[in-house]
Amino acid sequence: MSFLRAEWRKLILANYIIDKEVLLKYVPAGTELDLWNGNCYVSLVGFMFKNTKLLGVKIPFHTNFEEVNLRFYVKRFDNGVWKRGVVFIKEIVPKRALTFVANTIYKENYETLPMKHSWTLENGEQTIDYKWKKDGLWYSMSVQTSMERSMMESGSEEEFIAEHYWGYAQVNSKKTNEYEVTHPKWEVYEVKDYKIDIDFKAVYGSDFEMLNNSKPTSVILAEGSKITVENKNSILKHDNQDVI
Repeated sequence: MSFLRAEWRKLILANYIIDKEVLLKYVPAGTELDLWNGNCYVSLVGFMFKNTKLLGVKIPFHTNFEEVNLRFYVKRFDNGVWKRGVVFIKEIVPKRALTFVANTIYKENYETLPMKHSWTLENGEQTIDYKWKKDGLWYSMSVQTSMERSMMESGSEEEFIAEHYWGYAQVNSKKTNEYEVTHPKWEVYEVKDYKIDIDFKAVYGSDFEMLNNSKPTSVILAEGSKITVENKNSILKHDNQDVI
């Protein structure tokens, strides 16, 4: 049985090129940075969890909620193939129970904050907006898009960003948690405008303060789909070899 089943819907992904040296200390043992066209990326991602089930059970008041996270991209060579995955700098959700479970079981870095969202449709366009409140200030990310969806172009930057199907969490310098995330390939909308209002230093720490003066190289809105998060494995790093 999958650890978690849900839908991820209306995913805003704002993507920034970053100096890979900034991320090296966050790279979990047994993985390495995954680059696209020689560039290292971080993404600010906002979306909705819907119809969430933990071990097959809907938890009251925890089925539909927002999440905003900052993530980067890694890969791991395993049994002759590359597994492409993500590492989260921090994941923000509005429910304390979610934070407790994720931080305790998966060793992720969740934080509980007040959050809200709006999805509006007007004049044949949609506006998707996610907000979260930290230290008395509201931050937000929003997009305006067409209503038409299309498949991601093969080999594109947006495909690189979206097509990572593993999660990795650093337990310590020699141990990493690995888990699979399953979903079909997502369709995307044409983004006509976007707005990002965030203090990266205040939300994610001084290592990411430089993003305050950066513009994203791209902003994507993916429709999303049903997903599963599978049970974790632990990778132990010994003398340059991984042991599960």
